[in-house]
Amino acid sequence: MRTIDSPPVVSVLIAAYNEGPSIGAVVRRCLAHTPGLREVLVVDDGSRDDTAAEAERAGASVFRMPFNQGKGAALREGFARVVGDVVVLLDGDGQDPPEEIPRLLEALAPEVDLVVGSRFLGRFEEGAITPLNRVGNLALTAALNLLFRARVTDSQAGFRALRRRALEGLRLQARRYDIETEVLVQVLARGGRVVEVGVTRGARAHGRSGLHAVYDGSRILARMIRLRLRGA
Repeated sequence: MRTIDSPPVVSVLIAAYNEGPSIGAVVRRCLAHTPGLREVLVVDDGSRDDTAAEAERAGASVFRMPFNQGKGAALREGFARVVGDVVVLLDGDGQDPPEEIPRLLEALAPEVDLVVGSRFLGRFEEGAITPLNRVGNLALTAALNLLFRARVTDSQAGFRALRRRALEGLRLQARRYDIETEVLVQVLARGGRVVEVGVTRGARAHGRSGLHAVYDGSRILARMIRLRLRGA
């Protein structure tokens, strides 16, 4: 039986789509650098490559989506399956360094519900973000802060640590990259405490991001407006 002073049990949750060349290394680095780790759960979002096999070979548990449904849908499936008291989220493309997971966990004090790994408080390595995506991220963060009277620097960051209790009762509907906004806004709306720590964002190890700056940026802004109109 865990006592009130016991360290939290941690699940690492990764939504991945066609990340076969990078997912194995990401999983192994998570296993090596995550204190209190119980599991690394990879939700394979209908990949057409060997993402699932590489993740399993590296030591992850894998849930396979029957077809590609989007990052939000994959994370929602993962949220329903993780077992840890704390859930760490990061991408499977190698851009989020698992070596910095302890930094997020250290910031997750008892009164904190969500820690966001802010790239704008940390640093972008060469090739980590396009100028258009940088401007888009800053604009979306400014919109979120204005709409919800928040004070965050990186609303779209996917590298996060949150308490599983903070997920309970959230009405999550996002299927794509608007999932980060939906989780952040709903945690804030319920009075949850959110803090940020600076993290490093690296370049992709292979391939191209599935994020479409205009389409997904518009979708994220529309999600913010819907959340604001319904009171989150």
